[in-house]
Amino acid sequence: MTKVVTSGKTVEDAVKQGLSQLGVSRERVTVNVLEQPSKGFLGWLGVKKAKVELTLLSEPSPETIHTAEPHVSAQAPFRAGQAVTEAESVTREAHINPTSTGQADPYEEAVRFIRETAAGMGLDVEVDVHHRKDESILDISGPSLGMLIGRRGQTLDALQYLTNIVANRHSDKFIRIVLDAEQFRARRQKTLEDLADRLANQAIRYGKEVVLEPMPSQERKLIHAKLQQHAQVRTYSKGDEPNRRVVIAKK
Repeated sequence: MTKVVTSGKTVEDAVKQGLSQLGVSRERVTVNVLEQPSKGFLGWLGVKKAKVELTLLSEPSPETIHTAEPHVSAQAPFRAGQAVTEAESVTREAHINPTSTGQADPYEEAVRFIRETAAGMGLDVEVDVHHRKDESILDISGPSLGMLIGRRGQTLDALQYLTNIVANRHSDKFIRIVLDAEQFRARRQKTLEDLADRLANQAIRYGKEVVLEPMPSQERKLIHAKLQQHAQVRTYSKGDEPNRRVVIAKK
């Protein structure tokens, strides 16, 4: 055996495993880093181990014995999933290719990013692309998508944010991508519209403002749109992100 590929939590751990398998010291191999370790965004999504390839050097003759310095290649870029550690710092881009030439298809890159991130969670998914006038819907299908959607769609929203960054790195004009899974967007819209009607009736009944919990901008827009033509209530938003809320008040 002259070559092995091993993985570990860190590059050093992966190298140690490879040396153990080959039964040699470090100066007897060259090391090529195939994948850097990543924490994933949200602190856990898309976590990946380091992966290295160790190649055994040929045995030197007695006349030419010398101590070889190990060579560590830095050619391999970070893999998908090394993106953000917390939702509020989602704009920190780790894996998203900083040397993109823009020649790759942005939608293919977006699909690849989603599938690699899902694979890091142990999920095998398919992604269908549907183009609309002002946006493109990337519909994710597969088993056990609850983890990918998250509580009230928070994980799906974070993944959507990152997917848009990936796609726009490969596009010469701005494109907008919306992620959906198991028709979550439609179900969430119905839930919010029913909530808007119920709370509007509450505001009318008691004559007091009703303040909703903090929501992302796209969900606040759904509440405003639902009650825009309401004869007895009006809506407005107050507060700063990420704690901005919708207020329903009697006219």
